[in-house]
Amino acid sequence: MQTHFPIMTTMDPPPGFAIDRVLGACWGITVRSRSVVGTMCAGCQTFFGGEITALTELANDARTQAMKRLEEHARALGADAVLMMRFDSGELMQNTNEIVAYGTAVKLVPKSS
Repeated sequence: MQTHFPIMTTMDPPPGFAIDRVLGACWGITVRSRSVVGTMCAGCQTFFGGEITALTELANDARTQAMKRLEEHARALGADAVLMMRFDSGELMQNTNEIVAYGTAVKLVPKSS
C-alpha cells in the first residue's frame, strides 16, 4: 500500500483503511532539561501571571522531537501508520523531564468497497 507515512492518529484506523498487520508497540523518547536562565525567566513570568512562553516552547519542541523519533521507530518496524498515538511525560530528576510519544505500529490496507 502506498501512503504518505506517517499516518499518525490518536484513533483506530482512519476512514477507508483497515489493519492488515499489527507490528507492535513503538515509541520515541526525549529527555529535556531547563537551563538555569530559562528557569529564572519562567519564575519571573509566574510572578506576573499568564503563559510561561519559555516553557511552552520547550514542551512543544520536546513533543515534536519525541514524535519524530516515534516515526523513525515505526519506520524501522516496517509500519506505514501509528495508531492510538499518545504522549506521556515525567520528571526524571529536578528540572529534567522525559517525554514519550507512543502508539501501535501497523500495516494498513484500503477497505474494500
